Amino acid sequence: MPQVPQTLDALAVRTWCGLALEALGRAREEIDAINVYPVADGDTGTNLYLTVESAAAAVEAVFAGYETVAATSEARAGHDAASAGTGRPSLADAVRAMAHGALIGARGNSGTILAQLLRGMAQVLAADSETAHADGQGLRLALRQAADSARQAVAHPVEGTVLTVASAAADAVTGAEGDCGTVARAAYEGARAALAATPGQLAVLERAGVVDAGGRGLVAVLAALVETFTGEAPGALVSPVLDHARVVAAVSEVVDAHPEVCVDGPGADGGPAFEVIYLLEAEDAAVARLRDRLDVLGDSLVVVGGDGLWNVHVHVDDAGAAVEAGVEAGRPYRIRITHFGLGDVHTAGAAGRPPRERAQRAIVAVVPGEGLAGLYMEAGATTVLARPGEPPASGELVEAVRRAHAREVVLLPNDADLRHTAAAAAEQARAEGVRVALIPTRSAVQGIAALAVHEPERRFDEDVVAMTSAAGATRYAEVAVAERQSWTMAGICQAGDVLGLIDGDVAVIGSNITGTAETVLDRMLAAGGEMVTLVLGDEAPDAIAAHLESRVRESYLAVDTVVYRGGRQGALLLIGVE
Repeated sequence: MPQVPQTLDALAVRTWCGLALEALGRAREEIDAINVYPVADGDTGTNLYLTVESAAAAVEAVFAGYETVAATSEARAGHDAASAGTGRPSLADAVRAMAHGALIGARGNSGTILAQLLRGMAQVLAADSETAHADGQGLRLALRQAADSARQAVAHPVEGTVLTVASAAADAVTGAEGDCGTVARAAYEGARAALAATPGQLAVLERAGVVDAGGRGLVAVLAALVETFTGEAPGALVSPVLDHARVVAAVSEVVDAHPEVCVDGPGADGGPAFEVIYLLEAEDAAVARLRDRLDVLGDSLVVVGGDGLWNVHVHVDDAGAAVEAGVEAGRPYRIRITHFGLGDVHTAGAAGRPPRERAQRAIVAVVPGEGLAGLYMEAGATTVLARPGEPPASGELVEAVRRAHAREVVLLPNDADLRHTAAAAAEQARAEGVRVALIPTRSAVQGIAALAVHEPERRFDEDVVAMTSAAGATRYAEVAVAERQSWTMAGICQAGDVLGLIDGDVAVIGSNITGTAETVLDRMLAAGGEMVTLVLGDEAPDAIAAHLESRVRESYLAVDTVVYRGGRQGALLLIGVE
């Protein structure tokens, strides 16, 4: 048996996230198939997978950061291992990253609740000193806090759901004595028993002959926790033998008998028509008012998070009003609105409606700011918003490809660091029967150039070649402010210095934003160019665009300039030269 951790530490958290992601990957289709509550849209398994994928990616990023710092320290200390440190984050670092990653990546009702479960655990495991919470007792407390905080986050808790399963897991470990493996196994067994009982608590589950999908996902996550501490995976759950016709009939029967129960999507007769999810930067008092407002507007309300960042999930008929409520409370972003209806796996056949026809071709692009997202969408692209420091996971890109609903998809990652993520997403989409071409754009300005020559009427291969050529012919740069001292290709920069990066490498270190941008632009145009694209971030100086346009007009004949507003895109300025 491989060596396994006996206490909770950062490595155990990392292992748990990886095993949970694998477990949900194996169970995803099964969980999707039994998803009939609160909305029979067949995506609970996928949503849980995406949520854990985001959590795992955040933990990996923390490990990578510590390893980089340790390597740098070792190099500066002349390879003195004692000076370099361990290169490993603390338990508090890891669980906070896990909770934050789940919060920003939470999808759907169950994914949002799972994010709060992980946040509740982090509140215990990251409190005070690490050693006080790294044993079986700490894990017991963490599971209790997880269940209680998740229940508090749901406006109207319903028994027979993932909340019931989480509470049962916490109850089961109350008297458990022993190490983390013993506690984890007790939690798993308690959750498994509660899951088996869910059909007796929710009529729609009993009629469909299934257990709760969210609860099934949580049992998979707890099984991964057992494996983390024991090295052995618990016995596989016996999956229900699904009768699709029975599932459809059960959903229809409950909708007809109880229209107030949100088990199906479209319109007033079957519950709210839209699912609205967004991240929200807001103060606690504003969020309390938001909860009251959204509770009146719709149902399935879950608001999770804290410390100024929240994930809001609600089912409503008026999606605009739900977003407007978020604007009044703070700053909503990563807004996702899903219409329940033709895409619902359990309803299309029952209602006798034909599935929506696939488009022939679509563009899916990752964009760094709301302003660029609007620009790309005007050009017909399906967008995935990447907040600074929070790159999208491969599952988000796959979901965007599905949302585009096309036979052929051109994928624009617009970030060199996303090449592996985008490649994984493309492979997954191809496995689902979509023809995908990945154009390795490394900046949003290269994506703009590719979009400018896109012609849907052309043959797919010809269109991809033209877009690839346009992107490759576009040099890209960005102007940003250094957050810390570091070594660069242009020398050592200090925190607060203005950096000009050309094709991904620091080429200019300056003290003035406009001056640095002008130097970068001059270096790029020295090699020639016909078109300059400027994308301004929210924090860029107001006069910088006019100054650079004037510079191009006076010094470079026959070179045109176009300016866009990018919003909160991370960099102060993006520059493209074609």
